[in-house]
Amino acid sequence: MPVWDDLVGQEKVTVQLVGAARDADALVTATAEDTAPPEASKMTHAWLFTGPPGSGRSTAARAFAAALQCVSPDRALGGVPGCGFCDGCHTSLVGTHADVQIVRTDLLSIGVKETRDLVRRAQMSPATGRWQVIVLEDADRLTEGAGNVILKAVEEPAPRTVWLLCAPSIEDVLPTIRSRCRLLTLRTPPVEAVADILVRRDGIEPTVAAAVARATQGHIGRARRLATDERARARRAAVLKLPLRIDDVGGCLKAAQELIDTASEDAKQLAEEVDVKETDDLKAALGASQGGRMPRGTAGVMKDLEDKQKRRRTRTQRDSLDLALIDLTGFYRDVLALQLGSRVAIANTEVQDSLERIARGSSPEATLRRIDAIAACREALDRNVAPLLAVEAMAVTLRAG
Repeated sequence: MPVWDDLVGQEKVTVQLVGAARDADALVTATAEDTAPPEASKMTHAWLFTGPPGSGRSTAARAFAAALQCVSPDRALGGVPGCGFCDGCHTSLVGTHADVQIVRTDLLSIGVKETRDLVRRAQMSPATGRWQVIVLEDADRLTEGAGNVILKAVEEPAPRTVWLLCAPSIEDVLPTIRSRCRLLTLRTPPVEAVADILVRRDGIEPTVAAAVARATQGHIGRARRLATDERARARRAAVLKLPLRIDDVGGCLKAAQELIDTASEDAKQLAEEVDVKETDDLKAALGASQGGRMPRGTAGVMKDLEDKQKRRRTRTQRDSLDLALIDLTGFYRDVLALQLGSRVAIANTEVQDSLERIARGSSPEATLRRIDAIAACREALDRNVAPLLAVEAMAVTLRAG
């Protein structure tokens, strides 16, 4: 299956990337054969993939990285780079290619130390592949200092190095960096296209795939998780009951606390799955004795790991809470559609009765104020406001309307 098949509903972006991959292949071939390169090329050394959550930014970047490393013999016959079967494509997609560095983080930010390592790597020639490719999936989490380090590498790139940066919008990246990148903007995939790929690639039942694709409004990752994770479905069902449980101030405070507790529990469960193995692996690498005693001089290393795990739990809790707020926004979006008599499809059909009840009991203006309150809560959390205070303030506003 070609690497481009995973780009759901991104036909325009796919055409641009295929054209750039062809030109990149021609440039490498011309260099190898010591012939003149093409006069005009769609290929460039730095790309910025932007788009809403679930649009497939990192998927597009990975597919392009694979196409740049494609060694299929069909290319010489006019085939499109990115066959999906050759060694270059396969190792790039699974993250084992020697010349494709995929950088992602589950922490709050990416610092200077990590980016300096990337810049050093970017100055190297490809070891086995056709290009040195660096995929930075969370460019929006670069600190200002880290962004300035990246800027130097993007300004003066090595001849065979390509930077692929991913961020929700161009505003999330330093102006000096984005001005040196070719911008590709992805859209939210159509619900039908998301349901189709869930059936084809993940073997999910068509009715289930259609339901989760509609519920997540085209977010591929969330749709797959809803279809395969019972815990995610239970959490979402609890969130969609919140608007009916805030009849008084006490109900608001209780609902806010339960929302925070659910996010904390999600973070705790994920930490238990990762932290224990990570700690055991590090202890074994440091030569811990069978009784668990650590060698001298290793306390600092263990403390660094504990700090990293703590930051990761904080980020996981925030992400889980933000996901709940997105579901809540979708609920009130459906309420507004009912109030305005819109022909837009309802996403949360499983709570149709609740939607109609709230739609009858309030006005479109009140619904818009509630949606604004959720957006304000998400913004407050992004500014490091105490989660419980932010959610309590939101819940009280949702009750007032």
